[in-house]
Amino acid sequence: MPAGTMFAKFKSTNVAASTAPQSVADGNPITQYFEIGKPVACAGPELVWRIHDAYRKSDNKECSVFIFEKKIAEKLHKPRRKETITELLKSSVKTLERFRHPRILQIYHTVEESADTLAFASEPIFASLSNVLAFHESKTYDTTNMTPAAGGAAAAQAQAAANTLPQRPAHAKEYTFLDMELKYGFLQLTEALAYLHYSGHVIHRNVCPSSILITKRGIWKLAGMEYVERMNENDLNSSIPCPPWSNRVSKMAQPNLDFMAPETQSTSKCSLLSDMFSLGMVICAVFNNGRPLIQAGNSTSNYAKQIESLDDMVHKLMPRLPIALQEATSRMASRDATARPTAQLLQLIKYFIDTPINALKFLDVVNMKDTQQKSQFYKSTLIEAMPLIPRKLWWQNIWPMLKSEINNNEVLAAVLQPVMLFVQEATLTEYDNLMSATMKIIYNTPKSIQASVTILENLHLIIEKTKPEDVTTDIMPMLFYSFDGSTIQVQSAAVVAVANVFDSIDELSIRRMVLPKVKMVFEKNITDPKIVQNVLMCIERVMDRMERAQVMDEVLPLLANIRIPDPDIIMRTVRIYHKLFVDKTYGLTVETMATNVLPLLIPHTVNPALNFEQYCYLLEVLQQMLEAIDRQQRNKLKLDNLSMASPERHRTLRHQFSTDNMNAPPFNIPNLRIDQRKTSSAEDMARKNSGGSGMLGGWWFGCSPSSPDSNFLRVGNVFPNRRLSDNTLMTPKIRIAPSCASSPGGTPGSGLPTRRHSSIGPQERRGSTINLSPPTKSPLLYSQKQGGSMPNTSSSVPFLLSSSMQSIRSRRQSTVLSSGPLGSGSGLLQQLGSGMVRQLTSVSGTVSPVPLLRVNGTRNSHSNVRKCPSLNITFSQ
Repeated sequence: MPAGTMFAKFKSTNVAASTAPQSVADGNPITQYFEIGKPVACAGPELVWRIHDAYRKSDNKECSVFIFEKKIAEKLHKPRRKETITELLKSSVKTLERFRHPRILQIYHTVEESADTLAFASEPIFASLSNVLAFHESKTYDTTNMTPAAGGAAAAQAQAAANTLPQRPAHAKEYTFLDMELKYGFLQLTEALAYLHYSGHVIHRNVCPSSILITKRGIWKLAGMEYVERMNENDLNSSIPCPPWSNRVSKMAQPNLDFMAPETQSTSKCSLLSDMFSLGMVICAVFNNGRPLIQAGNSTSNYAKQIESLDDMVHKLMPRLPIALQEATSRMASRDATARPTAQLLQLIKYFIDTPINALKFLDVVNMKDTQQKSQFYKSTLIEAMPLIPRKLWWQNIWPMLKSEINNNEVLAAVLQPVMLFVQEATLTEYDNLMSATMKIIYNTPKSIQASVTILENLHLIIEKTKPEDVTTDIMPMLFYSFDGSTIQVQSAAVVAVANVFDSIDELSIRRMVLPKVKMVFEKNITDPKIVQNVLMCIERVMDRMERAQVMDEVLPLLANIRIPDPDIIMRTVRIYHKLFVDKTYGLTVETMATNVLPLLIPHTVNPALNFEQYCYLLEVLQQMLEAIDRQQRNKLKLDNLSMASPERHRTLRHQFSTDNMNAPPFNIPNLRIDQRKTSSAEDMARKNSGGSGMLGGWWFGCSPSSPDSNFLRVGNVFPNRRLSDNTLMTPKIRIAPSCASSPGGTPGSGLPTRRHSSIGPQERRGSTINLSPPTKSPLLYSQKQGGSMPNTSSSVPFLLSSSMQSIRSRRQSTVLSSGPLGSGSGLLQQLGSGMVRQLTSVSGTVSPVPLLRVNGTRNSHSNVRKCPSLNITFSQ
C-alpha cells in the first residue's frame, strides 16, 4: 500500500493544503539553501509539520525540510491564536538544536520564518511513527472498492491524501515492523529519554507517535519538544507542577491526551516517570495495530472513564507482546507512578540484551568514534552480527552508514569488509539500484594498500553483479592498473584477481596485458613462495585462452625458472606440465619433454617435503612422459630399420637358429646306444595313476601331455631289493656342444639346429624347441657297446625329439647304434663309466632326455644299472 495512507490523522483542510507542495515554501528564506521536493510525511502536534524530501545546495547532501503553514492554525482552532502556535513550534526547534544526541532529531538548518510559513531542515526522514501506525489502522477499510468501513472517515481522508504523496522506497513499500526493528526502536526511545532525564534534566511531556520520527536509516528519533519542562538536578526524583489537558486551550497547544500520564491530569504534577507512562502507552499502541489503549477523543471525561479500566486493557494486550517485554510494559502502563521503571533501568532488561542490537547501537554512534575503534567494528563486530540482522535492516540501516564512510580513506579498508558481504548477498536488482553507483566511486578513488587488496580479492563477486559494459569501462582498467603498483601485496592480489575473473577478460587482453604483467610480477618476486604460487595459479587458469606459440615461448621458460622446493608449488608446476602433455593442442614434443621438462621434474622425486600422494602423482606424470618418449622412439627406430637391409647379427634369435633359414651339416653322436626297457605292470599302473603330466614328459615319450608316463623316467629293477621309487628320476637333459666348427655335426658359429625328421610323417610331427640356456648338469643313464656305432644325426636327433620314440619303447631287444667316426678304441661311454668325463667348452643345443641307456647290452645286469648325474658330452675329432 502507498505511503500516503499513513495520514489518517489529517483533517480535510490538511489534505487541501498539500495540493501544491512545490509552492508551500515560496517566500521562505530556507529555499536559498535547499532544493525542496515533494512531501513524504508529517509530524508534530496534530501533525502540523509537513515533511519534504530535500537536498542541500552546497553539497547535494540529502535531508528533509519541515514546513508549517500558519494558516493551518487559523483553520483548526476557533480562537485564532496563530502567533501562539507559531512561537510554540519555533521554540521546539530551538530546543532540539540544544540537545545533540544520536537519539534526538538532528537539525541541519535552524528555523526560518516568512509571513506564511515556518521551515527548518533535518536529517532525512522516512515517516513519523504516527504515519506508520495510521497505515496499520487504515486496514479497517475496503482497499478494493476504496469505500470506508463503518466509522472509517479517517481512512477515507487518508486515501485522499495518498493521491498526493509519492511511493515509498522499493525495499519498504509497506512499512511492516520486524521484531528486531521494534526492539531496537523501543531501545532508542529509552536511550533518548534517559539522556533528557539525566543529562538534559527535562521532562518531555509529549512522548507519542507524532513526536517520534523514523529516519531513512530506520532509526527512531525523539522530537516534539514543544512542551518540555525543566527540572533541577536535585529534583529528579520528585514531581513538578504542570498544566493538565483542558478543553479551553487549543489542542494543538497541548500534549496528546491519549498518551498523557494519569497523575498529570488528576494532580497537575509530572515527573520523569510520567514520560515512562507515555512510553508504555506507545509500546501498547504498536502492538495494538496502531490504536492507543486510551482513545479519549480530546475529551477529559472520556479520558477519566477509560483510565479506570486501563489495567484490564493492558492485561488483555499482554499476550501480543514479546514475553521478555511484558512485565516492563505492564509496569510502565501502571496508574501508580512508583511502580514504573526508570529509563536507565529499562535499558537493562533482558529484552534489549542482543548481539545484533549492540552492533546497530554502535553503528548509530560510529561517527563519534576514533579511527581504530571504527576499523575494529567494521572488520569484526559488524561482520559477525550481520548474519543475525534481517536484510531489511541491511539496506535500511547499515548500508547508508557504509556509504557515508566511502570517502574516508582511513577506514575505507575496514569498511570494504562488510561492503563485500553486501555485494555477495545482493540480488542483481539490489546491486544495480542501490550499490553500483557507490562501487564506481570506489573504483576511481585513490585507495590504501589494504583497500586495494580487498577489492581485488573480491573482484569475482563484484563482476558477477556488474553489468558487462561497466566491467569493461570501470573494473578492467582498475585491474590492469593494479599491476603497475609499487607494492607486492597489490601486485599479488592482482594476479589472484586475474585467475578468478579470467572468463570476463577477452583473449586479446590476456595475451597483450595479462601475461606480460604476470611475468613481470613473477620476475620481480621469483623468491617469494606466495607470489610464485599465485602466478602459477593464474597461468594455469588463463593458459586455455592463450596461443600455442605464446605458451611454448613464455610459459615454459617461466616454469623452468622456478627454484622453490615448496610442495604446493611443485604440485602446481607438475599439473601445468601434465596439462601441456595431455592436451595435444599445445604440441609438447618428446624432445621438449626430454630436454626441458624431465630434467626439472626428476630431481623432485627425492624431495623430502613431498608426501606420499604428491610423490605418487609426480611419478605417474613422469612415467606417462617416459612412455610417450618410448613409444615414439621405438616407432621411429623400427621405421629406420625397415628402410635398410638387416645384417645377420641383428636378426632375432629364433630365426637365427631355425632350420628354415639355415643349412646345418649332418653330425653323429659316437658310441651311443639307446634302448627302451620293458616296463612292469606295476610301473604301468603307477604311470596311469600319476596326476602330473608335464609338457616335457609328454614330449619325451612321444605321448600327449596328459599321459601318465610323461613325468617319470624309470630304471629297470635289476636289483632284487631295490624299491620302485629308487628308479624314479627327474627328466634329464643332454646338452651337446661341438668342440669346434669342424666337429661332426657341428654348425659354424652356432649350436645345434632345430629340424624335423624326414622319416616322420606330417601327422606325427610335433613342435620342438631348442634349449639355449647355459649348460647344467642332469642325470643320465648311459651304456656303451663295443663296436657299436651311432646313426647319422641328421635323422637320429629328430628321431629322439619326436613322438616316434614310442617305437623305441615297443622294442623288446636293445637297438645298437652304428658306430660313428669316433667308434674305434675305447668308446666315449666307456670313458664315462670309468669316471673320465671331459667338460664341455660350449653349448650348441639341448637334446631331450633319453629314457634308458644300457651298458654292455645286458638288460638284467643289476651291477651295471645306476643313477646317472647330468652328462655333458663334448665332441672332438
